[in-house]
Amino acid sequence: MAENTQATQAPEVDYTLNNPDTLTKYKTAAAISQKVLEAVAGWCKEGEKIVELCQKGDQLLEEEISKVYKGKKISKGIGHPTTVSPSSYVTPYTPLVSEKEEAEVTLKAGEIVKIQLGAQIDGFGTIVCDMVIVGAGDVVTGREADLIHATYYANELLLRLMVPPGLLASGTEEEKKKAAAEKAPTQAQISTLLEKVAKTYDCNVVENTTSWIFDRNEIEGEKKIILSPANGVRGDGVPAVGEVWGVEVGLSLGSGKVKDLPLRATLHRRTTTTYILKRPSSRQTLSEVVKKFGQFPFSLRQLDDEKAAKVGVVECVRNGVLRQYEPAGDSDNAPVSRLLTTLAITKNGITRLAAPNAPDLSKYQTDKKIEDEEILKILERPLARSTGSKTNKNKKKKAAAKKADGAQEE
Repeated sequence: MAENTQATQAPEVDYTLNNPDTLTKYKTAAAISQKVLEAVAGWCKEGEKIVELCQKGDQLLEEEISKVYKGKKISKGIGHPTTVSPSSYVTPYTPLVSEKEEAEVTLKAGEIVKIQLGAQIDGFGTIVCDMVIVGAGDVVTGREADLIHATYYANELLLRLMVPPGLLASGTEEEKKKAAAEKAPTQAQISTLLEKVAKTYDCNVVENTTSWIFDRNEIEGEKKIILSPANGVRGDGVPAVGEVWGVEVGLSLGSGKVKDLPLRATLHRRTTTTYILKRPSSRQTLSEVVKKFGQFPFSLRQLDDEKAAKVGVVECVRNGVLRQYEPAGDSDNAPVSRLLTTLAITKNGITRLAAPNAPDLSKYQTDKKIEDEEILKILERPLARSTGSKTNKNKKKKAAAKKADGAQEE
C-alpha cells in the first residue's frame, strides 16, 4: 500500500529560476507592474488627489492581472498596492478614503513623487518604484536635477555591485578564475561607494534603505542589503545566481535621516506568526487578508469595509499576526528620491524584470559630475553578457525568406 501511495503523490514543483515557468511568471507579473506604473506616472498632475491615483492604479492592476493565466488554478493578484509618496516621504504612502484630511491631499507642482506598486503571479511578486517631478517643464535645473542624476547613478552602481564576482568575466581561463575568486563587496563597501555618488551631487543616502531577496510568496526573504545602516541594524547575505531581488535606492537633499510621520499606518502585511484572535472583527479582517493578499503587502483601503478594517487590524498588529509599515519621512522635510527594481540574477548576469525608466539626463541640468575613478570603472561594467537575441535571428531569417519569395515572383 505504501508503494502505491508514493506512486500517486504529485511530483514536487521546482519554484526556482531553474524552472523556465518561474521566470515566465515573473516576467508576466513584471510586464503588468511596468504598464501600470507608466499609466500612474502619466496621471500625476498638479491638483490630483493621491488617494484617487492609488485607487485608479489598483483598479488597473486588477484589470491587467485578470487578463493573464485565465482558467489556471494559480494564485494571482496585487503584489504591492499602488502608493504615491509626496516629496519628503521616505516610505510608500497610500491614504484612506475614510481619513477625511488625508483623502484631500493633492499633488503640488515641483514635487518629486515616488510611485510604487506590483503584481504577483503564482506567488512570484515584482515590485517597481519610479519617480516623477509634478508639472516639470522640458528642462529641470537646481537641486531637483542634482537629485535625479545622483539617484540614477547610485542605482546603476548598486545594480552592478549585485553581479556575482567573475560571472561576466572575459579573457583567458586563468583571468576568469582570478575574477571569480574575488570577494563580493561587503555591505559597508557598497554603502561607502553609494555615499560617494550621493556626495558628488550634495545629497545623502537615506538611512536604512533596504534591498531584499524575493522568494515565492515572500518579498522580504532572509538575505538583505542595508545602505547607510543606523541604530545598529545590519544586512546579511551576498547576491548569487538563481536569485530574485528587489533592489532599492533612496537619496535625500537633506541629511538622509528619517523621522516617523504623525499619520495612520495604512500599509500592512501578514506575517508567519499564528495567534488565536479574540475579537470577531479581528478574525474577519485576517480571514479577508489571507484570502485576498496572502503574505503580500496591502492597503486598508483594499479591504471590503475600510472602517471595519481599521478596527480589525489593531489586535492583529498587537499580536504580530500582521505587520504594519510605519509612515516615515525625511527628518529635514527635504525632498527624497526612491527607485526600486525587481531583478533576476542568472548565469548570464542581471535581468531587470520590473524597473524604473531611465531618465533623459539631458533634461536635468547639473554642473556636478562623478570623477571618482573606481566608481566610473564600475559604471562601465555590463550588467549581463550579450547572448545574441533569438528575435533578431528570426527576423533575419524571415527577411531572407521574404527576399527569396520576392525574387521568385519577379
